[in-house]
Amino acid sequence: VQLVESGGGLVQAGGSLRLSCAASGRSFSTYSMGWFRQAPGKEREFVAAISRSSRRTYYADSVKGRFTISRDNAKNTVYLQMNRLNSEDTAVYYCAASLVGGPNGEYDVWGQGTQVTVSL
Repeated sequence: VQLVESGGGLVQAGGSLRLSCAASGRSFSTYSMGWFRQAPGKEREFVAAISRSSRRTYYADSVKGRFTISRDNAKNTVYLQMNRLNSEDTAVYYCAASLVGGPNGEYDVWGQGTQVTVSL
């Protein structure tokens, strides 16, 4: 599977963005999916994950209640709806695929990333 993110951009604090991650190949539904982010000078961190069937979702404490992960297996796409954005959400956002999933699973395939910048 190959992953391509889109939807990043510049947004004012308090605003919203929806990121999309389109997967190629026919095996998308066999992967759990995750979103990660990396801010300048910081290590990459887990943001959210979703199981193959969408039955389980996981969130970092810093985004819980503001971000929502979802997927559409018919469209081979996973989404990250981000609301009430603040400056600490500024980062490059990556989607990734895992055969295990969750916040601690090993993610085997990564997209190229999409920049999200939140202005004050």
